[in-house]
Amino acid sequence: MKKNVLALIAIGFFLLSFQQAQKGLLEIPNLFPKPSYNFKNNPLDSNKIKLGRLLFYDGILSKDNSISCSTCHSPFSAFAHNDHDLSHGIDDKIGVRNAPALFNLAWQSSFMWDGAINHMDMQALAPISSTTEMGENIANVVVKLQKDSFYRNKFYQAYNDSIVTGEHVLKALSQFQLTLVSANSKYDKVKRGENEFTDQELKGYKLFQKNCNSCHQEPLFSNYSFGQNYIAVDSVLKDFGKGSITKLMKDSLLFKIPSLRNLKYSYPYMHDGRFYTLNKVLNHYISKETTLKFKKDGLKKISLSPNDKVDLISFLLTLNDKEFVFNNKHRFPRELLIKWKE
Repeated sequence: MKKNVLALIAIGFFLLSFQQAQKGLLEIPNLFPKPSYNFKNNPLDSNKIKLGRLLFYDGILSKDNSISCSTCHSPFSAFAHNDHDLSHGIDDKIGVRNAPALFNLAWQSSFMWDGAINHMDMQALAPISSTTEMGENIANVVVKLQKDSFYRNKFYQAYNDSIVTGEHVLKALSQFQLTLVSANSKYDKVKRGENEFTDQELKGYKLFQKNCNSCHQEPLFSNYSFGQNYIAVDSVLKDFGKGSITKLMKDSLLFKIPSLRNLKYSYPYMHDGRFYTLNKVLNHYISKETTLKFKKDGLKKISLSPNDKVDLISFLLTLNDKEFVFNNKHRFPRELLIKWKE
């Protein structure tokens, strides 16, 4: 009986997600599993999505109005950044991690490299309150937005209430980010029967399935769990990943496994951005030092010849979604320029 009830609940959530897709507000690819996000508590709405997009690109969320979400999450980098290794914040402060790419968030249940946030609607609190990022708090953000007639109007359009609340700020940001769905790469088109892999890409695909798919599972190309990446701890950053949050030895040096989609746009790689090319990432995983660590942990050695690396990278490049990266619906809203000029 209990299993039947749980099954009905799961079906209900899926149907609700499908209803959102029918409204044209959220793309749910046929290849993808059911979203993890519970839309029942934050049903998508076009005005809320527009509000979230405005907030995402506006520095008003930071203490000195200089840093927006898009400062570290550029649409042209698959909503990551690639002009420096580590995130930059207010007063030219430098953070301790590389900004992860933002897409397919509806299929994720934990956020940040260390999993410190376990709900999409709460995620924005972390960068807003970080002293090395936005250096602000949500209460002050609400005060600033409430004083702004532009935003009072936008909140009224979205929520039928011009009173700004922290909950509405966070949920609007979620709404915009939930619409960032990347599922139109060459890989996706091949799976839909619209294209074919080249011989080299097919060889790389087989290598991927043999060596990478356990952590970077299709079709999202991550299982979004936490794992070791076997890179040395930076002596300055001293970042121990999930272990820094839980304080448990078993979680030490565990980092959230990123998706391999859009690698062309989202470099540099790893939580600290130490690798700028895919070749260097592969060299790391087949190195003698990493192989010894694999053996110690009971993992299978990864062996790749120079030709194998070329073939594997050729396949990984089929995961790039140009249409997503250059989608005008996700870019900076011109409406903000008008607001700033007033």
